[in-house]
Amino acid sequence: MDFSQWQVVILVMEMCQGCEQDQTRQGCRIQSGVCLCGIGCYSEYRYTTKEECRKALRGSRRDVCQRNPCHNGGACSQTSFEPGYRCRCEGTGYYGNRCQHACPSSNTALQDNETFPYECVVI
Repeated sequence: MDFSQWQVVILVMEMCQGCEQDQTRQGCRIQSGVCLCGIGCYSEYRYTTKEECRKALRGSRRDVCQRNPCHNGGACSQTSFEPGYRCRCEGTGYYGNRCQHACPSSNTALQDNETFPYECVVI
């Protein structure tokens, strides 16, 4: 896959991960120390333009992802809700707020009220 195809795959994955249709926007966010622009939830794509995002990277706003809160290879994205970041664990073999829990194997029995973590689904 070339770079633009990966962008489409990532965009589709993000659109499927938990924001209502009327809560999406085109904007930019800080992820792993760089500005990424696309379409997603308002809370994650908090900057309207790439320039606004770049200004945030230069220090007018603190990059909470700088301290690497995500474990096990999770990707950190700044958000506008507490704690100010979200860890993306897809493809790491881990799940949780900070990618701290190992994914269950496919033959692991789940408890009655448990669901299989979406971060652990392999397509």
